[in-house]
Amino acid sequence: MTNFYDTVLNILKKDNRFFSTEGEFLRNAVYEAAMKMDPKLIRLLFENADTKARFFTDIDGVFVFDKVGFGWVINNREFLPDSYTRYKNKIGLVNGNGNFISTSNDTELVFPYKDCVLEGGQQKEDQKKTEIFFNATLAPDDVDRMLSPKVLSSGIKIIKNGKKIAKHYQETDNLVVKGNNLLSIASLLPRFEGKIKLIYIDPPYNTGGAANTFAYNNTFNHSTWLTFMKNRLEIAKRLLKNDGSICIAIDDEEYAHLKILCDELFGRDNYIGTIVIQSNPRGRTINSQFATCHEYALFYAKNINLVVINDQELTDEQAEEFGKADKEGKYRLLPFRRSGGTSTPEERPNSEFALYYSTKAKNIIAVGGERIGDHTHAYKPKDILFLNNNNDIQKISPELFFANNKSVITILPVDIYGKRRVWRWSDRKAILLGAQNNNFVISEKDGKYTVQLKDRIKEGRKPKTIWNDSKYDASANGTILLKKIFDGEKLFSYPKSIHTVKDIVNMLTVSSTGDIVLDFFAGSGTTAHAVLELNKADDGNRQFILCEQMDYIETVTVPRIQKVMNQTDSFIYCELAKLNQKYVDRIQDASDEDSLVSLWSEMQATGFISSKIDPKAIDLKAVDFKNLSFKNKKCLLMELLDLNQLYINYCDIDDKTFDVSDQDKVFTRSFYGEE
Repeated sequence: MTNFYDTVLNILKKDNRFFSTEGEFLRNAVYEAAMKMDPKLIRLLFENADTKARFFTDIDGVFVFDKVGFGWVINNREFLPDSYTRYKNKIGLVNGNGNFISTSNDTELVFPYKDCVLEGGQQKEDQKKTEIFFNATLAPDDVDRMLSPKVLSSGIKIIKNGKKIAKHYQETDNLVVKGNNLLSIASLLPRFEGKIKLIYIDPPYNTGGAANTFAYNNTFNHSTWLTFMKNRLEIAKRLLKNDGSICIAIDDEEYAHLKILCDELFGRDNYIGTIVIQSNPRGRTINSQFATCHEYALFYAKNINLVVINDQELTDEQAEEFGKADKEGKYRLLPFRRSGGTSTPEERPNSEFALYYSTKAKNIIAVGGERIGDHTHAYKPKDILFLNNNNDIQKISPELFFANNKSVITILPVDIYGKRRVWRWSDRKAILLGAQNNNFVISEKDGKYTVQLKDRIKEGRKPKTIWNDSKYDASANGTILLKKIFDGEKLFSYPKSIHTVKDIVNMLTVSSTGDIVLDFFAGSGTTAHAVLELNKADDGNRQFILCEQMDYIETVTVPRIQKVMNQTDSFIYCELAKLNQKYVDRIQDASDEDSLVSLWSEMQATGFISSKIDPKAIDLKAVDFKNLSFKNKKCLLMELLDLNQLYINYCDIDDKTFDVSDQDKVFTRSFYGEE
C-alpha cells in the first residue's frame, strides 16, 4: 500500500500547482482539483497504469473517474508527506476510518457535557435528574434535511416580572432557543449569517467520566468530540461578522487538538491568541498528578485584519501600582532608560541621544539631534533640539546652546556598569512636550542623574494572556453566585465566573452598536447575565442569543436571566418544534418494557423511522429483543428513529401532517423575515 501512495505522490509532483515553492505538498489543492474534475489532474492519473486501474472504471469504452475514491486516498492517514499532517495523525485528528476530521462530512448530533456523569448511555446532571445521552454519528449519506431551518414553537416574550405570547420577532430582541444546538444554530443562519460580533462557547471538555464511561477506546471518544466540534464551528464561522471573533473555553485534554482543528477551519493567520485563566485557585485535588487550577480561552477572528480588541479595565491590584499623584492625576514611575531586551544602540540606533537638564529650571529643556559619526562611536550631536514658542522643533548648534545655557547637565542613557543603552522613547518632540507637561522626574545621587517617566494611570490596559485575579474563581463567582440567585439551592454544576465572561465580552464588543453575542452551549445562562451586567454598567445595547438543549434551560437558564434583568430588559424564548425528538424524550423517560413496546407501535404509525430498516422485521416480543438489557432496548429504539426528522422543518410548516399551530406559524415566519 505504501508503494501505491508513493506512486500517487510522484504523479502529483508533475503538477506544480500541488506543491508550494518550499516543496510542501498542498493536500487541499489536490482535493479541490479532484472534486472539480480538473482535466490536467485526471489526465495525469489516467496516464499511469496503477492509478488508472484504481481510480477509473471502464463503462462501454468510457472511463469514469472515481473522485470520491481518489479523495479518500488523498485524505487517508497513510498519505502523510508533510510533518504537520503527520503530527495531526499522531495526536488523533483522524476518525476511526482513517480520514481527517477537518475533511470529514460526518455529523455528530450530541456529545456528553463536561458536567455529566455517564453510565453507559445515561448522564446525570445531579442526583434529581437522569437522562439518556444518545450519541449518534451520521455518515454523509445518512443526512438529508437535518440542517434545514426548523419551525419555532412556544414563542414567549419574557420581561422582569412576567411573560406574554410572542407574536413577532423584532430585530433588537434577545433570544433563547431550546433544542439540539447544532440544529438551533443552523436555524439561525437565514437571519443571522454574517451578523454575530462575538461567539463565546463553553463546550463539553471530553474529560473524566465523560471520556471513560463509553464502552469504546479513547480514540473513539476523541475523534467523536472533534467531529462534534467541527460540525458546530463550521456554522459558527458563517454566523460571524467579518470583524467578529470566537472564544472557546477548553482545558488541557483537548486544547492542542482543538487549536489545530480551528487553525484549519478559521485559518492559522486568524488565530488571535490564548488566555490562561485561573478558574480554580485551590486546584482540582481529584487529579492524580498535578492539581489543575486553570483552563484556556482560545480566540480566533473571522478576519484578523478587522478585529478590534478593547483595553481591559485595570484590576484593583493594577490600580494600586499608580500610588503617586500630582495636579494631573495618579501615576507611577518607570525608568526612562531601557534595560531589558532591545536596549542597546546597535538594536535601536535612533534612541541613543542626550537629554539636557537645566538645574536652574529643574527640567529637561533640550535633546540631542543627529549624531556626528556612526553609532559605534561615542555620541556627539550635530545639532541640539528644543521647542520654540509655537511648540515646533528648532535646531541650534551645540556651541551656541551651551554659550547661552550655563547650568545644563548632559544626561546620556548609560547604565550603572557604564554600558551604553537607549531611551524608552525615540520621538524627541514627544520628550520635549512631556517635559513641558511635567512628565519626568530627574534625581541626582553621587553626581549621577537618573530620569524617570511619570506613567499616568489609564482607564484600561491591553489584555494579558494570564488571568489570575480572584474574580475569575468559578466557585466564588460562578457556583456560589448562582446559589445566591436561587436562594441557596444548587441547581447547576460548574458555571463559569461571570467576570470571566464579562471581560471577554467587553474585550470584543462595542457597547453602543448593538453587537450580538451568541452562546450555543448556554448552560446556566452566564453569557446572557454578563451581557446584561455590561449593558447596565456602560448603558450599552448589546444583544444575546443562547441555545441550549438540556431541560435545565427551563428551570435554571431562563429563570436566572429573568432574575438579573432590569425592568426595561426582555428576551424571546422559543423551542425548535419537536417531531421525532418527542419520541427521544419519551424513550429517555420510559421506565419499563411495556412502555417501550407501546412507543414502538406509535413510532411505526408516524412513518418517521429510519429508511434503513424494515419495520416488519422488528418484533419487540421476540426472544432476541427480550434478552437485551433495558438500557440497550432504549438505545435500539433510538436507532430506529429517522434522526433527520427530530424537529419540523420550516419548509413543512403548512403540511397538515405536522399540525403546526397558527400562532407558531406567525412567529416562525416573523423570525425568518417572511411575514
